[in-house]
Amino acid sequence: MYRFLLTPRWWAINVFLLLSIPFCVFMGSWQLGRFEDRVDNHREAQAQVADAKKDKPRPLDDLLPVTKATSGKQATATGRYDTQLLVPGRTLDDKDGHYVLTLLRTDTGRALPVVRGWLPGEPDPAKAPAPPAGEVTVTGALQASETPGSNGVSARSGLPEGQTAAISAASLINLVPYDVYDAWVTLNRGDSGMRAVPASAPGGTGLDLKAFQNLGYTAEWFAFVGFVIFMWFRLFRREVELARDAELGLGPATDTADPVVDDGGKPGVVDDDKGDGGDDVPRQASGVSSPVQ
Repeated sequence: MYRFLLTPRWWAINVFLLLSIPFCVFMGSWQLGRFEDRVDNHREAQAQVADAKKDKPRPLDDLLPVTKATSGKQATATGRYDTQLLVPGRTLDDKDGHYVLTLLRTDTGRALPVVRGWLPGEPDPAKAPAPPAGEVTVTGALQASETPGSNGVSARSGLPEGQTAAISAASLINLVPYDVYDAWVTLNRGDSGMRAVPASAPGGTGLDLKAFQNLGYTAEWFAFVGFVIFMWFRLFRREVELARDAELGLGPATDTADPVVDDGGKPGVVDDDKGDGGDDVPRQASGVSSPVQ
């Protein structure tokens, strides 16, 4: 009954099964490992931000450019506050509000964006505290420039004058007449009664969409293992049923009756024009008299 397993067709099916299962398990395990690596990376990044608050502040230029290693580090810079902007659409403790961003003109000729704090509600320049006058020294967590459209950063355009959607050199260079550092600092303590904005983990270290894509691919690969096994058993059971029916003679019925064939070889037609002797003389129908000659 199981001799069909030795046919070339079933050899191919079995080889495919034996190769696909370990391959799917390997790919699923690899995707799961990628997800776990991203989780560990996220935890390390969060711990780095927390530990960075305990580090001794270093001059800003010593920490540039911003990398995963320097993001969140305590940076210090000296200069004079200049242009002030508001950054709408920022939440803190699940409350809607905005950042107060002021550019610090340094002796290098470039300005450092400094987030002095967070305020609730809609942005209103009249309610934003004015920056301190004169030369100041700021200390805060160093952050990389934001990318509009990612990590919750708005990509809106056409904002009112005095507002910016993202804190980045590419966005600010169009709003101020001087060069801007490709980085920004959030103060450890909110200025003028504002709430301090906590530092965020470096980009690419969070549980973002890519991390959950890895988790989804893991489920797909393992589900494919179950699908392959299910289809093999389904084909196997069908072949067994066909083999059992063949042994019991329960194959599909066929019509073996011979068709009626006349002497001319046309099936299904009886030739009544031939006599008993097989000659070609036509016969007269019974009960009909011949005409009188």
